[in-house]
Amino acid sequence: MSKVAVVYWSGTGNTQAMADAVAAGAQEAGAEVQVLEASSFGADQMDAYDAVAFGCPSMGSEQLEESEFEPMFTDCEAKLSGKKIALFGSYGWGDGEWMRNWEQTCTDDGAVLACDSVICNEAPDDDAVEACKALGKALA
Repeated sequence: MSKVAVVYWSGTGNTQAMADAVAAGAQEAGAEVQVLEASSFGADQMDAYDAVAFGCPSMGSEQLEESEFEPMFTDCEAKLSGKKIALFGSYGWGDGEWMRNWEQTCTDDGAVLACDSVICNEAPDDDAVEACKALGKALA
């Protein structure tokens, strides 16, 4: 049984709803899953998991949330090489540039992206929930 962490930051609940769907998909695929807010996760926990899903909405000018999520993620970057990960998040404007930049950072760090990232505009609709479940299954 694989062990998966779903680590997220959510300001409005949209990314939290996505995190819950990611966790459900990983559990359906047989993984042991822990859902954690960004403030309670760090690089020292990366080795305890076979795979990690990171979720963060687009903020400001298409960037990661700066007070909690980005510092946590920057701390974890040193542990990404060879690690199976997946990314997800919601946005309210823009075209997904923050996700493309985030994927490139992860690739540059040597992470193994388990599947295509999932983004949705505002609250996740049924298609986005299913995509999040598929993301979780890909990590399991």
